[in-house]
Amino acid sequence: MLPTPRKYFLTAASAEGNDPLTAFDNALLAGGIGNVNLIRVSSILPPGAEFIEGLIIPPGSLVPTAYGYIISDVPGELIAAAVGVGLSENTFGVIMEFAGRCSRREAEARIEAMLRDAFASRGMKLVDMKIAATEHRVVKIGCSLAAVPLWY
Repeated sequence: MLPTPRKYFLTAASAEGNDPLTAFDNALLAGGIGNVNLIRVSSILPPGAEFIEGLIIPPGSLVPTAYGYIISDVPGELIAAAVGVGLSENTFGVIMEFAGRCSRREAEARIEAMLRDAFASRGMKLVDMKIAATEHRVVKIGCSLAAVPLWY
């Protein structure tokens, strides 16, 4: 059995690159998670996980992460990504991710609506939410990424 993540943070960043993969890598670096190995997970925050802003994770670590991203090679296009964590009382939380061709504000609004829907679907009371978002106007090849890394 794997240990349960007990810490988390939210990050959102955008960057340019010379190709799609380097744009993605540069967005990871800008978001502070470029030197770890992301293991993509779905959208449940474990019970008791503590929010730690600026959490430092050792390079090379395997990090369960819920994330969304978009890459565009259309100069002038506006792209955005956002993540949100919805918190309940004394139980697990829900993580939502979004990325699209829109503004940061639109991405944040989508995340807020998705969190409200997720809690309503579960019959749970939403007591707090945290959202991180970014937007980027593409120059050559751009990436917007938002993530919730989970740590132990």
